[in-house]
Amino acid sequence: MITMFVNRQRKYETALVSRFQDICQKACDAVEASSFLDRRLRDSKIKLSATVYFVSSEFMKKTNRQFRNINSTTDVLSFPLLNMKNGKLAGPLGSEDVFWHKDQTGEVMLGDIFISLDKVKIQAEELGHDMQRELYFLTVHSVLHLLGFDHIEPVDEKKMTAEQRRIMKNYQESDDNEIALEAIDCVDNQLPDNQSVQKVSSTHELLKHSGFVAIIGRPNVGKSTLLNHLAGVKLAITSHKPQTTRNSIRAIVNTEDGQIIFIDTPGIHRPKNELSRFMMDASLRSTKEADVILLMADGRFERPSQVERDTVEFAKNHNKKIILAINKSDYVEKEQLLPTIKNYSTLHTFSAIVPISAKTGDGLDVLIREIMSLLPEGPQYYPEEIFTDQTVRDLAAELIREQILRFTHQEIPHGTAVMIDKFEEADESLPPEKQVIRIYASVICERDSHKAIILGKGGLMIKRIGSSARSDIEMSTGHKVYLEIHVKVRPNWQNMPVHLKELGYRKDDHL
Repeated sequence: MITMFVNRQRKYETALVSRFQDICQKACDAVEASSFLDRRLRDSKIKLSATVYFVSSEFMKKTNRQFRNINSTTDVLSFPLLNMKNGKLAGPLGSEDVFWHKDQTGEVMLGDIFISLDKVKIQAEELGHDMQRELYFLTVHSVLHLLGFDHIEPVDEKKMTAEQRRIMKNYQESDDNEIALEAIDCVDNQLPDNQSVQKVSSTHELLKHSGFVAIIGRPNVGKSTLLNHLAGVKLAITSHKPQTTRNSIRAIVNTEDGQIIFIDTPGIHRPKNELSRFMMDASLRSTKEADVILLMADGRFERPSQVERDTVEFAKNHNKKIILAINKSDYVEKEQLLPTIKNYSTLHTFSAIVPISAKTGDGLDVLIREIMSLLPEGPQYYPEEIFTDQTVRDLAAELIREQILRFTHQEIPHGTAVMIDKFEEADESLPPEKQVIRIYASVICERDSHKAIILGKGGLMIKRIGSSARSDIEMSTGHKVYLEIHVKVRPNWQNMPVHLKELGYRKDDHL
């Protein structure tokens, strides 16, 4: 099973979180291998996927109040996307349910899982077994919920319990993966859910290291994935299509040594219109004004492209320190990276070369240390509780655009944009269950044919896009969301300065 992990608890070390992810992945794979799974989902061309969020007890309590109207903390929550019953689909898969990759394999998203690691630890202690076994069981339990199993009615509970026991019977504990409970007692005070950084010194003091890092690289190299992993929450949208990021997006990461402001930039490419020229300008300005340049390369390709060569020349001309991060190291053996490192080393004497996986987090601890060592003493630019300079309004627009890219696949090119026409904050004087953010958005496209595709037959596609976007916005904000989307046609908007300015694509005067 393809499993994406989002860590919203920075109280746990990256290495430990990586071990948690391994356990969850094994549990997901074990459920996927079950014979009860609908044969249409067991097709060799279909891959199942799910997103697992590691969250705090307080976040879980807040989510239970919001979605289930109960004021308590649970160990896990599951949010299925497919209509299923005991592993069987209630109807045929629609085109909106399957994302087709270039290699002709399809991906079906089952839904989202939220796991409270604090609760996992407590329950493991109460039951007298290790945290590994508890986490494995709860992941199995959650995936079964995504597949339509339940335990409300006695008959359904019997079926779900039987499958859980069968899968757990095959569970084998490994000394290499065993997690001692005391290993996670790393902090006494838990950080707020929306805080993706650790504590640093007072805002009135200079930090030992502080500064800006521009993430530069060719389109689709994984810059946005890295930014999201560093922040512990989705800030930048990701897509298999190149040039997804259009603006420079910041993630603020604090450690005991200082503060790093990472800037995700649009992929470097040859401009074809006014929009792409704006994107290139954003990349170059971020590079010029950053303290350190983080050049990301794809570890699957041994030789640098012209994009990497141009970036290095640009950095040399502006006397910038450069760190080379070779991404997607999880796709290749470590030994296979040696020729890549050798070839890139001929371009420049990098301050550091670090193999990483933006997807799994492998190597990011080393990367952070190397970056921090290059940053000068400086102020704390952002308060501790801030993890991005993006407003909720900005995030909402990007999350809607992400779902357009996701569901329309190859049918709709990048000639779409999202404009927030009206944004109403939640009234926090009301009870939590009645607090609602109201968003009215317009999807801008270039042709009537594109509008028809986005709307879909009977409006089904725009409903699908809206439903998924609303779910993501709710997860990001912690509030219920009312979302209304309209589709508008504006021919050649990517070359019209007035439209670009209206959509927020304009030059800034500062970094």
